Amino acid sequence: MRSPLGITIFITIMLLLDTYVFQAIKAVSHSASPRTRMIIYVVYWSITAIAIAGILIFAFTDHRFLGKIFRTYLFATIIGLFLAKIVAVLFFFIDDLRRAIQWIAGKFTTKKAALEVAGDDRISRSTFLSWLGLAAGGTLFGSLLYGFSNKYNYDIKRVQIPFANLPASFKGLKIVHISDIHSGSFTNKKAVLHGVQKILNENADIILFTGDLVNDRAIEMADYMDVFNQLKAPMGVYSIFGNHDYGDYFFGHNPIGERAVEKHQNLQRLKEVHAELGWRLLLNEHVALEKNGESIALLGIENWSNKGNFTKYGKMHLAHAGTEKYPFKILMSHDPSHWEAEVQTKYPDVDLMLSGHTHGMQFGVEIPGFKWSPVQYMYKQWSGLYESAKQKLYVNPGFGFIGYPGRVGILPEITVIELI
Repeated sequence: MRSPLGITIFITIMLLLDTYVFQAIKAVSHSASPRTRMIIYVVYWSITAIAIAGILIFAFTDHRFLGKIFRTYLFATIIGLFLAKIVAVLFFFIDDLRRAIQWIAGKFTTKKAALEVAGDDRISRSTFLSWLGLAAGGTLFGSLLYGFSNKYNYDIKRVQIPFANLPASFKGLKIVHISDIHSGSFTNKKAVLHGVQKILNENADIILFTGDLVNDRAIEMADYMDVFNQLKAPMGVYSIFGNHDYGDYFFGHNPIGERAVEKHQNLQRLKEVHAELGWRLLLNEHVALEKNGESIALLGIENWSNKGNFTKYGKMHLAHAGTEKYPFKILMSHDPSHWEAEVQTKYPDVDLMLSGHTHGMQFGVEIPGFKWSPVQYMYKQWSGLYESAKQKLYVNPGFGFIGYPGRVGILPEITVIELI
C-alpha cells in the first residue's frame, strides 16, 4: 500500500489540472449545442473518474489484482493523461497571463483603447491558445498510446568505427552491442524471441551486454532463460551489471536484517543467471580477446555513475590494472556519465566505451542529422556515437523498456559495430 498522503496529494493535483483544462474545454465548445456540450463534459469528467479509480487500484491492491499486463497499460495511460494535461496547461497559462496583462492595461486606458488592445479578430487569441493547448496535449497523449506498439520494434543500427591503433587481426571485428533488457517488463515472449533472432542473424564475432538484465529481481528472468541463452558468438557473450541489477529500488539501498539477506541472495542469484545463460559477467575486471596471435583488452565494471541518484559500485582501477600491455581497450560501463567524469580524465588509453542506461527516455525524435530527447538535459551523451580526442563512446538506448510500456521516436536498438 502506498502512502495515503502521497496519493491524496497526487489526486488533488490531478483534479486541479482537470479543472484548469476544463475551462479550455468550455471555451472551445461554447458554440456547440447544449446537448453536445453536455456530452463533452460528461465524457471529460468520466475519464477523470476512471483515472482516479485507477490510481486507487494501484495504491490499495497488490500486483496480482487485475494482472500485470492490464496494470502496466492502465498505469501508463494514467501517467500519459497527466503529462498531456501538463503540456496543455502551459498554453492555457500563457493565455491567462496575456489576459491578466490586458486587464491591467485596461485599468489605465479608456474603454475605447481597451477595446483596441483586445482587437476584433474573428477567432480570439484566447480560443486559439485553448485549441493549441488541447491539440498539443492530445498529440502527446496520442503519441504515447501509439508508442505501445513500438516496444518490440527492434531497430538495427550499424556503425563503423575507425581506430588507428587497432591491431590488424581485429580489423573488421563485428560486435553486437545490446543494453537494458529489463526482462521484468516483458509481456510478449514471442516478440522478445524475434529480437534475439535478429541479433543471431547478424553473425557477430562477439556480443556485449551493458547492464540492466532485470528491473529488480533475478526471478524476472525465469520465463526468459530459454530465450536469452540462445545468444552465442564465436568470441563469446560478455556482460556487466547496471543500476537496476542490484535490487536497490526493490530492497532499498541499505536494508537491514532479513531484507539485507534477501537482497544479497538476489544479487548472487543474478550472477548465477548470467553464468547459466553462458554469459561471462565482468565485475571490475578485464579479459584478453585473442585473434591470430594478437590481443586486445575487454574491461567490464559494475555500475558507476556521476549522477547523484545512482550508486558507484564500479571500481575502474581494478578493471584497468594489468591492461597496460594491450594496444587497444574496450570498456563496458553501464552509465555514460562515467565517460566524461572518470574515463576521459584518468584512463585516456581506453579506446572505446560502450554504455546504455538512458533508454533515450523511450521518447524523442531521431532522424538523419537530428536527434532530441528530454533525457539529453540530464545526460550529455545519451544515444549513439560520441568522440573526444582518440576516445569514442557508444550509448545504446536499450533493448527493453521500463515504466512506460512503449517507445515514441526512440526505438529499441540492436547496435552492430564494426571496428575498422
